[in-house]
Amino acid sequence: MSEIINVAEIFGENVFNDSVMQERLPKKVYKELKRTIQEGKELEQSIADVVAHEMKEWAIEKGATHYSHWFQPLTGATAEKHDSFISAPKSDGKVLMEFSGKELVKGEPDASSFPSGGLRATFEARGYTAWDCTSPAFIKKDATGTGAILYIPTAFCSYTGEALDQKTPLLRSMEAINKQALRLLRLFGNTTSQRVTPSVGAEQEYFLVDREKYLKRKDLIFTGRTLFGAMPPKGQELDDHYFGAIRERIALFMKDVNEELWKLGVSAKTQHNEVAPAQHELAPIYAQCNVAVDHNQLVMETLKQVAYRHGLHCLLHEKPFAGVNGSGKHDNWSVITNTGINLFNPGNNPAENKPFIAALACTIRAVDMYADLMRMSIASAGNDHRLGANEAPPAIISMFLGEDLEALIDEICEGKEIKKANTSRFATGVSVVPTFSKDNTDRNRTSPFAFTGNKFEFRGVGSSQSIAGSNTVLNSIFADSMEVMADEIDGCKSFETVVKEFITKHRRIIFNGDGYSAKWEEKAKELGLLNNKNTVDALNCLKDQKNVDMSKRLGVYS
Repeated sequence: MSEIINVAEIFGENVFNDSVMQERLPKKVYKELKRTIQEGKELEQSIADVVAHEMKEWAIEKGATHYSHWFQPLTGATAEKHDSFISAPKSDGKVLMEFSGKELVKGEPDASSFPSGGLRATFEARGYTAWDCTSPAFIKKDATGTGAILYIPTAFCSYTGEALDQKTPLLRSMEAINKQALRLLRLFGNTTSQRVTPSVGAEQEYFLVDREKYLKRKDLIFTGRTLFGAMPPKGQELDDHYFGAIRERIALFMKDVNEELWKLGVSAKTQHNEVAPAQHELAPIYAQCNVAVDHNQLVMETLKQVAYRHGLHCLLHEKPFAGVNGSGKHDNWSVITNTGINLFNPGNNPAENKPFIAALACTIRAVDMYADLMRMSIASAGNDHRLGANEAPPAIISMFLGEDLEALIDEICEGKEIKKANTSRFATGVSVVPTFSKDNTDRNRTSPFAFTGNKFEFRGVGSSQSIAGSNTVLNSIFADSMEVMADEIDGCKSFETVVKEFITKHRRIIFNGDGYSAKWEEKAKELGLLNNKNTVDALNCLKDQKNVDMSKRLGVYS
């Protein structure tokens, strides 16, 4: 019989989280560290020294002998270099276990072999990793399973300050959202919110195959997908698998995955069989954007590691098998204040909800103006096999709002009065089954970017990709639109005028119909939205002056 797990007890047990810090750090040190995390204030060296000492003591108690500055280079994976806690031997031949604030805050990995985009010559290859204190450190078992490593999430930059990773632009884009969203909120009379943060929940799809069979397929080993073989005997109905009972072997795998993730503070919540044979999904609860990015990397790594222990192999390729669904990850994205206001929550009366109207108008403008950047952020050889096939969204960017919000923008742009319909109730016709309110949006599976109640769902992200790039783009283009809106309101335009101009000019990107249909492709051609449809073209969009200007102004990629 398997051991009974108390989730509440094990959750976050290997994380140097807020409760651990509050317990172990002196009150003054804890207060200053929290001030740095919440307000972005610079951390004093003396404070860093105390935090480093307590972090080291906690890690050693957990069995750790080494620490690592854990970073996310442009490979899409993670990277790490392990250093032990031992200091130089003393005269008696013994050593001390030490970890200074300087070692916590800064690391110096060799940066010469990481993708650099020609930012520096090899003889200028020094790079720095800098502690991201907003994402908590954690303990992981090493490859042998006998030791443990303290992992410290970091940003990775070149000697001259250029970002060489996924994390640095992401953090910059989060700062841009905070700055511009607070400007708008102040214009609406909100003086209580002090910080605005993007929040993300990334669903993760994956395939599991028997490892012995996997090792017989060189095409799977070398490319991640099959290059030859018979098509599947069934079509897309697959009613014996989708949301079906989870087989015992897979259930045991999922149990171990959940336990590993819960110990790391990853709030793995949902698990089920996906549409294709041997395809499954794991979904977490929302987290702050950069923490969600770190967690998704841990999810992908854990899926692979645990699969190996179960005699399985986890395939994260977006289209490992022809003729059936590929794998992606729906990137659920919203923007929330520290006082709990979700800018994408319409509320009971969306027409009177200025923060929501502003956020909606800014998002419409952002997606229309920067559809090419969104397309670029999900472009890869693997994902381009998936997009537009078997329930994956098409490669042409559009956004779905649903009937309620479409009526709202009609009222804003054309003065049409919204018919105040009563909230629709869902009823089964069975007296013992309760009724409940229906969601105010459809879940359009053919839309790459859909509004789903109180968030937007970017459905084009590939299963093997880091979600850092797509969220950096979403954060940046949203911040850009908020900056323009705030500037125009500051320039004496009324809020209503600016919102109407934004929506009227950019609502062309909204399409609530079938994204697979010829109707949308024809409309997209007329509007010039088919540019950057292919991967090569999408990557070229980085040279677009409009995109360069936005990036420089917000300081995201500079």
